[in-house]
Amino acid sequence: MKSKLLCIASVAILSACSSSPQPLTINDFAGSYVTDCYEQRGEGYDWSAVTIRALTDSTATISIRSRMDEKKPTCRFDAVGVLSDKDRTLTTTVEGGHIFFSLDADSLSISSDDESLLTYFCSGGGSMAGKYAKLQGELDSSQLDKRSFSKVLSWDKYFFDIEVLGNQLIVSPANLEISNRVETHDITGYTVVDAQIGDLNMDNYPEVFIYLSSDGSGSYGKLIGYSVNNGKSMSMVYLPEISSNKEISDGYMGHDQMEIVGSTFIQRFPIYKPGDTNANPTGNIRQVQYQLVDGEAGRVLKVVQVKDVP
Repeated sequence: MKSKLLCIASVAILSACSSSPQPLTINDFAGSYVTDCYEQRGEGYDWSAVTIRALTDSTATISIRSRMDEKKPTCRFDAVGVLSDKDRTLTTTVEGGHIFFSLDADSLSISSDDESLLTYFCSGGGSMAGKYAKLQGELDSSQLDKRSFSKVLSWDKYFFDIEVLGNQLIVSPANLEISNRVETHDITGYTVVDAQIGDLNMDNYPEVFIYLSSDGSGSYGKLIGYSVNNGKSMSMVYLPEISSNKEISDGYMGHDQMEIVGSTFIQRFPIYKPGDTNANPTGNIRQVQYQLVDGEAGRVLKVVQVKDVP
């Protein structure tokens, strides 16, 4: 068997330019970036790839995958990055810290305000830190982890492995007392953006929320959520359709952002005025706050506040 050779992202210090750089857009970041040994992948070298896909004008999904055909993959990371024009950087917030993805020409550099985060998502002493070169052609993903999204969430003794393989979303719970049934969903036409865990009904048991965005220019948001029932099993959480609420739906054309904040669920989206194009909403941002309550057939997210903010 061919011996495994190690190649990591090269670390570089970028010199400052005397002139002010042009602002970057999400589309400038979009694409695939690879470590140096990508070109030597046929010789058994280890390599990693960063794939960035635009979500909105200011956010993008960021995925890091490593070679896995000959060993366990070194690094695996999925998050949403927010664009900072000032720093020419996409910033992700994870585990109480930040990971920065900075673009200079066709080179992407990864750093953090907490160095431990750069190894947290890697095994075998690996690190995400370093410099990655942008590919001009299509990424050869034949040696990479096939999961387009992968994240493990934990709460007390409970664990939830969330993966996307092809068009299947797979949610695998662990340590529930009665049922740890694996749940699968066909998500054709959607991309998983992120997943969070929290306690929205304050019963000391977690909710797991998975955020999806429709493929195409609309980027309509979708939630797949589960709530743990007294530590014994889990059942789905229902989010009412925006179209069923006139107060919320007026001016809605997608581009949702969703997150758990404390014990509430927040959904935000731009408001479109008559005549606005999909790429240029001119209204404010609508923020909808929900509370998790018990419904007749299960737990439901109930609207408790709607406000439009500049």
